[in-house]
Amino acid sequence: MSRKGNCFDNAAIESFFGTLKAEYFYLAAPKNIDELEAGVHDYVHYYNHERIKLKLKGLSPVEYRLRNAA
Repeated sequence: MSRKGNCFDNAAIESFFGTLKAEYFYLAAPKNIDELEAGVHDYVHYYNHERIKLKLKGLSPVEYRLRNAA
């Protein structure tokens, strides 16, 4: 949590939650909590390992980190 009146600390996670809702939750509304938990777990894996980002030169976040670490 950021200090009162400082929204910049929360910007990254708010952006992620917005993307999660738009790309997973609204498209495939889960029927129960177990389905929601499994879906969020699968989506986070997809987001980090498969989903390409133009800001990261067309790579997934994991590929980008591995390429820059080498």
